[in-house]
Amino acid sequence: MAFSAAELHVLRRSLAHALRSPTAPLSATEVQDCLRLAQSVDEAVAEAGRLRDFLVADLSRYRQALPGSLPGYLELLRDALAAGYEPVPDDLAALRALRGNPAAAALLDRARGVAERSVRRRLAAPRTRLRALTGGKEGEPPSRPAPPARPGEHDGPGAAERPVPKPSEVFPPRRAPGPPPTSRRAVG
Repeated sequence: MAFSAAELHVLRRSLAHALRSPTAPLSATEVQDCLRLAQSVDEAVAEAGRLRDFLVADLSRYRQALPGSLPGYLELLRDALAAGYEPVPDDLAALRALRGNPAAAALLDRARGVAERSVRRRLAAPRTRLRALTGGKEGEPPSRPAPPARPGEHDGPGAAERPVPKPSEVFPPRRAPGPPPTSRRAVG
């Protein structure tokens, strides 16, 4: 992502203002400049996402055309790995099948290393517990919410529990389809 000189000037001014006095309001011109800069950054991020999607699709097309597309595939994969692409299992399988080619063998080693680091990073990431469930206090299993009361039922001890319907009551059996309707032709 690259910024123009004007965008860098706006960014520098905005950061300086934020560091100088976080409570002092910006002028209307400074606010407009900041909004334009934010819009430019959003557009750049969206364009980078579109480009990444295009390159991944292009890489997939080259992979599907292997072995005939070997030079193009290796070049695209090399560039994608340099840009932070994490190889998918299909990439590793294709490189293993092509490891008779020295360039493919070298790229396989590099891709394996990237894939292993990616897996380790994901496994090391902290996992969050679901605590927003009903009754989800730490250490207690979540309880099921009570079904809504039927009209006429009363709460409290001695209240009748609602019967659990049988599956056949909830999902009635399918009927065999009848014969197709016959079409009648006008006899003339």
